Amino acid sequence: MQLTGIHHLTAVTANTAANHAFYTATLGLRLVKKTVNQDDVSAYHLFYADGLASPGTDLTFFDWPVPREKRGTNSIVRTGMRIGSEATLLWWLERFTRLKVAQQGIVVRDGRPTLDFEDGEGQRLCLVVELGGAPANPWVKSPIPAEHQIRGLGPIFLSIPRAEPTEHVLREVLNLRGTRAYRVSADAGEGPEVRVWEMGPGGPAAELHLVIEPGLPRARQGAGAVHHVALRTPNEQEYAAWAERLTALGMPSSGPVDRFYFRSLYFREPNGILFEIATDGPGFAADEPLETLGERLALPPFLEARRAEIEAGLKPLST
Repeated sequence: MQLTGIHHLTAVTANTAANHAFYTATLGLRLVKKTVNQDDVSAYHLFYADGLASPGTDLTFFDWPVPREKRGTNSIVRTGMRIGSEATLLWWLERFTRLKVAQQGIVVRDGRPTLDFEDGEGQRLCLVVELGGAPANPWVKSPIPAEHQIRGLGPIFLSIPRAEPTEHVLREVLNLRGTRAYRVSADAGEGPEVRVWEMGPGGPAAELHLVIEPGLPRARQGAGAVHHVALRTPNEQEYAAWAERLTALGMPSSGPVDRFYFRSLYFREPNGILFEIATDGPGFAADEPLETLGERLALPPFLEARRAEIEAGLKPLST
């Protein structure tokens, strides 16, 4: 039983209008689902992805009126986004420079050319060159040329004070493989050790990078922070087996949760980072045509009777 890669990553925004503008107009992603947080229907839950709303490409945001995050360890600290070539990375560097997007210049990290950057709320992201890998599914209405569009997520960077508790869960519970380690360069010399863990076929779409940082304070979530990362399981049969496995191993979890667009299973590892196991299907076209995804507020069937109440409580979001 193997997880096959990163399914989605969910972060926090306190400014949906600016968030929508950045991820669609600046990064060229497609808003594939405009819905609400199913546990707090007063807040949007926005999903940005590739042209086909493919699993593994979804970067999602909870709309919460909270102050900025306090950065630190015990948290997900950077989200990788895959692109297809070094020429594309140079194209993005020029675009970010022209649009005054906060960026740190191109570096080589774990053997891959990488460009770190941030959105307006300090959400930490990076573009990572993926040679080979799955082809892109470009969005025809994107402002970004098809050859330069973002392919999907990965790798994901987690800061933890001690490696062993998290690595035990990755190895013994989730069946991931520890493959290598590297060091991050720093202004004052050699930076922290980073340990790479892979699932399924491997490659950046299926990697978690554990940044070992014992000297940092504990992070506090807020705008610009990551809430959780979800890992892919291909079908409901394996999803049910994962639920049984967590129970059998004594790992506290949410138990099965039906999110309508996929099935979810949540748990925290010992360093406090929230993981989700999510199914690839049914997908975002379960309740609206693929061609018009994200153009109207979508509600799962169990919330549809409350549509008028929910819409009245949300700020308009132009798409």
